Amino acid sequence: MKSFARLLLILVVFSILEDVRAQSKPVLINCGSDATADIDGRRWAGDSSPKNFTLSFPGTIASNLQVDGEELYGDLYKNARIFNASSIYKFGVATGSYFLRLHFGQLSTNFSAKESLFDVAANGLKLVSKFNVPAEIYWRNFKINSTSGVIVKEYLLNVTSNKLEIEFSPDAESFAFINAMEIVPVSGNSIFDLVNKVGGYGLKGPFSLGDSAVETMYRICVGCGKIESKEDPGLWRKWDSDEHFIFSLSAARAISNSSNISYVSSDDSASAPLRLYETARVTTESSVMEKKFNVSWSFNVDPDFDYLVRLHFCELEYDKAEQRRFKIYINNKTAAENYDVLAKAGGKNKAFHEDFLDAASPQVDTLWVQLGSESSAGPAATDALLNGMEIFKVSRNGNLAHPTVRIGGINSGMRKPKRSPKWVLIGAAAGLVIFMLIVGVVYMYFYLRRKKKTSANKTKDSPPGWRPLVLHGATAIATSSRSPTLRTAGAFGSNLMGRQFTIAELREATMNFDESLVIGVGGFGKVYKGEMEDGKLVAIKRGHPESQQGVKEFETEIEILSRLRHRHLVSLIGYCDDQNEMILVYEHMANGTLRSHLYGSDLPALGWKQRLEICIGAARGLHYLHTGLDRGIIHRDVKTTNILLDGNFVAKMADFGISKDGPALDHTHVSTAVKGSFGYLDPEYYRRQQLTQSSDVYSFGVVLFEVLCGRPVINPTLPRDQINLAEWALKWQRQKLLETIIDPRLEGNYTLESIKKFSEIAEKCLADEGKNRPSIGEVLWHLESALQLHQGHLQSVNADDLSEPELKLSDVSINLGCMEEVEESCRAESQDPNEEVVDVKIELP
Repeated sequence: MKSFARLLLILVVFSILEDVRAQSKPVLINCGSDATADIDGRRWAGDSSPKNFTLSFPGTIASNLQVDGEELYGDLYKNARIFNASSIYKFGVATGSYFLRLHFGQLSTNFSAKESLFDVAANGLKLVSKFNVPAEIYWRNFKINSTSGVIVKEYLLNVTSNKLEIEFSPDAESFAFINAMEIVPVSGNSIFDLVNKVGGYGLKGPFSLGDSAVETMYRICVGCGKIESKEDPGLWRKWDSDEHFIFSLSAARAISNSSNISYVSSDDSASAPLRLYETARVTTESSVMEKKFNVSWSFNVDPDFDYLVRLHFCELEYDKAEQRRFKIYINNKTAAENYDVLAKAGGKNKAFHEDFLDAASPQVDTLWVQLGSESSAGPAATDALLNGMEIFKVSRNGNLAHPTVRIGGINSGMRKPKRSPKWVLIGAAAGLVIFMLIVGVVYMYFYLRRKKKTSANKTKDSPPGWRPLVLHGATAIATSSRSPTLRTAGAFGSNLMGRQFTIAELREATMNFDESLVIGVGGFGKVYKGEMEDGKLVAIKRGHPESQQGVKEFETEIEILSRLRHRHLVSLIGYCDDQNEMILVYEHMANGTLRSHLYGSDLPALGWKQRLEICIGAARGLHYLHTGLDRGIIHRDVKTTNILLDGNFVAKMADFGISKDGPALDHTHVSTAVKGSFGYLDPEYYRRQQLTQSSDVYSFGVVLFEVLCGRPVINPTLPRDQINLAEWALKWQRQKLLETIIDPRLEGNYTLESIKKFSEIAEKCLADEGKNRPSIGEVLWHLESALQLHQGHLQSVNADDLSEPELKLSDVSINLGCMEEVEESCRAESQDPNEEVVDVKIELP
């Protein structure tokens, strides 16, 4: 009897061990099939006669389905199991972590996937909600530029109760379906260990799935093509190319090395296949050019979730520490500084990964990963490196779901699931009410319009819809139901906005706004050259009533130009608020833009002295913007087309449409969306979306090199290392060979000491971090110094008596006391000789 009991116990233990051994293997289900099939080198079991699992409601089967773009897995999508009621797959599994993959394809015409809308949950944790497969396929293909006809949803689950239940719940009057499922065990309790909290500057914290889960949003191979799942044995993960997500392919180059690569730790072997680490992208070497923009990847994500970003690294080029150091940014926040891949790995060709955790706000649906140069690296190379990345969405309150139907998504054009008659009647009634309201609104619109035409004495060509600004001190009298018109200037008068023109005067000045007199076009409308009755030339900026973006910029320009007066800012002469028009009248700048005198036209070349004086004038205008008011004003679009030249080649800053008030006294920056012109844009502002006065300084530094070299800031027709002017000029500047790329039209009529002083301050303006850049006042001081060096050289060359002591360049260099003279000069130029300076405020409606 005891022998029998002992034998029975041995059989039970053996059975349990056999079950555990079986459970450690992947479970592969070909849904809607009754046979076992070998697909992609693995054996998939049909679910019509389940053995190691149960199905609570069998539903129906769709077969002979067609799927495009999936040759490797095509046979998986020939069948599907369809549920018109809730159904649960129940698996007995060992505790631990598992990859759960749900495969969805297209259905036949009898079961249109467009009408399918359902939820999926695993052990009570909601995976998808209101899921529509065609919509998800569309968005996936749109994001990665694919034509695949299937979608695979992947989750990492932590099972704690020896069971895994996957429930499909269709919406009312709809159905759910599934083509295939994978349940792949992951060794250990979790593939995660410690995670870096973004913004915590290196602080690590434990991360465990616990009872939660993550969804794989993206798995990216950086610098290589796709890695198919069969190339990642064991976990069978698929890796997409990063080319569809990188912000600019020209920002980094691909490198590769397929020999002697190994994992830092044996635990890393499950994190990614070795092939992932054989390729990488790196920013251009610091010895070739200086980086001014990060290499960036952008991903669409679901808002209001935490995201775990895993970055994969393997140093393929350098063999010593300190040779590569860079910064890591996630969602424009610093995730790591002075990151040295080789030092962390302990050697070359050593593969490892690093995890970072950050949250997406309810308003944000984009996640950015950026690698940038480390300015404090000294002699170390500042190019960054990345081999791969994964982005996981972390469940929140037992939920990973985000509705597939997005605003503006393709579902708006799909046939929706059928609804009950009650809802049809309610919808029809609501539609009728809305229709009646629309009819009433249209009737009132035309009634008021006809009434206005008969009561108001307006010209036929008066633009409709413009709402003029109500200016400070003015009296607004309603002349229509839509907008007020200024009748009396009151305090407005000539002291603030200058002369008030009638529309008839401006039509006469521009020959009824003749197109041949257009000298500029912007978001607000057009700028015309006009001639007043007294023969004075003016520039007339006419707002376009239909340009909503231009209206915002137009109003900003009004505010700034009415608050400031300076010799080096374009002057506002007057305005027109007549017949629903809003027009500004400026002084005419006879010599046009600075850029037109540097390249791209037949205009005579500017001499070096002229270029210096123009840069000094522009710097004085910017200095006044930055310091003329308590908070100052940040121009935000400094470039050579916004530096205008009058008849005497005096430079004046123009176009303040996107300018911003500077930060308050207790703030260091203004948080705002990135605006500006490519090639001039401050990389720190672009990266952090934090605007400072140093952003203008960076742009002005690009202008200085543009003036010196006489070429566009971006020229894609040139060789790669010459496309970006700032990078190209800095390369030669740091090699002390800048004179080799100076504008040949200068014909050597300059002094090298002046050029050196000029280029040194331009280089400082282009520092990666704003805190390392000079103020515009310091830039101005150095430009004045460069001018005096040039003039001193000319005086020494033209001296009549060479026997007399020559004027040495050191004798004319400016000491610190001259800085006060420059500041005083700026203050003196803040007003015209015969004009009273006024500080004007404008109240916008």
